[in-house]
Amino acid sequence: MNRRRFISLALGASSLLGWAGIPLKRLERVERKSWALGADVSLIVYHENRSIAEHAVSSAFEALNEVENVFSLYRPQSQLSCLNRAGVLAQPHQDLVKLLRSALAWSRRTDGAFDPTVQPLWKLHSHGGVPDPDRLQVARQLVDWRKVEVDADLLRLGPGQEITLNGIAQGFAADRVREVLKAHGIRYALANTGEFGAISHKPAGESWRIGIQHPRAPEAYVALAALNDRFLATSGDYETKFGEDFSSNHIFDPATGRSPTTLSSVTVIATTGLEADALSTSIFVLGPDRGLEIATARHGVEALMVLKNGDLVSTLNFPRCA
Repeated sequence: MNRRRFISLALGASSLLGWAGIPLKRLERVERKSWALGADVSLIVYHENRSIAEHAVSSAFEALNEVENVFSLYRPQSQLSCLNRAGVLAQPHQDLVKLLRSALAWSRRTDGAFDPTVQPLWKLHSHGGVPDPDRLQVARQLVDWRKVEVDADLLRLGPGQEITLNGIAQGFAADRVREVLKAHGIRYALANTGEFGAISHKPAGESWRIGIQHPRAPEAYVALAALNDRFLATSGDYETKFGEDFSSNHIFDPATGRSPTTLSSVTVIATTGLEADALSTSIFVLGPDRGLEIATARHGVEALMVLKNGDLVSTLNFPRCA
């Protein structure tokens, strides 16, 4: 299911001008789309040399495939799928070790609001909609990030546990794509890996513009965000829902086993994709008051929240386009 929709306003003739009308060398634009980590993926890259741009994009998609081989729940032989089946994984890929450590660090920072062990809740809801209280209680007992053991050469889950990294893996993927593109000399790019990552701004100096989907109107947007050299992630109750009223969806409060009831969507802008992704999920669970507190306390972080009643709440400097 496509997790995100966005607007990237096209460049016209102004793409050949710098700030204050200073001419720039003509840049080649390369755009490619695919599918990875359960979402549509697209890359827009600019470079003076088209072959360099195309090679950079190909390398970025190769990196995404490697990420999916490690983290995907849709690939039976991914490292994550193997860990969930066996409950233990020897000699794990170091990206899995790194991301699991990051996920557990976010669990500590948010007092468990972010918890990668919620996969049993997802399986319970996805197989039968809203579960009865007894089955929900059984699944809830499996949710506890503190039972996950992470060492460089061994991963171990608690009895009956399964994990999902969908609340953080797409941000990690955005970071990896950015690293690959910059290593190929790309200075202007926008990557959509389910979350968004911008390298610099558009070639002519304008910000990349990202449309934040209206939670109740699929063809509308609640705001346009200006993105410059940062990452943007959105978590919403509309992405996967288990009923027509959006009250039960794919985002779970580990404390209750049910979906949070206050917010419809949370968009976070941060200096890394991993942080933006983890925070959008965490704030959705924590709610607007605690969400504003945690976003304001972190350097380079801005947040925009849509409440269930349609009201908007944001940090003071969230970069909305006029």
